[in-house]
Amino acid sequence: MAAQRVDIGFVGGQVLSVRLEDGALKELRNALQRDPGWYDLESEDGQVALDRAKVAYVRIDSGEHRVGFITES
Repeated sequence: MAAQRVDIGFVGGQVLSVRLEDGALKELRNALQRDPGWYDLESEDGQVALDRAKVAYVRIDSGEHRVGFITES
């Protein structure tokens, strides 16, 4: 399965966009429910160390977006 784009929002307004496989996304969500501390996230873009106490939200991309115009033939 292809990776999904996930936006991780932090206290203070910063946002980190990563591509995650389903397993990595599930592990991230489980990790955020545990005690605050550091979590090493494995993404397609590389490893990211997250301070769980600073994460405000996780947004999962709902589908494909299209930019441009649709023309009919």
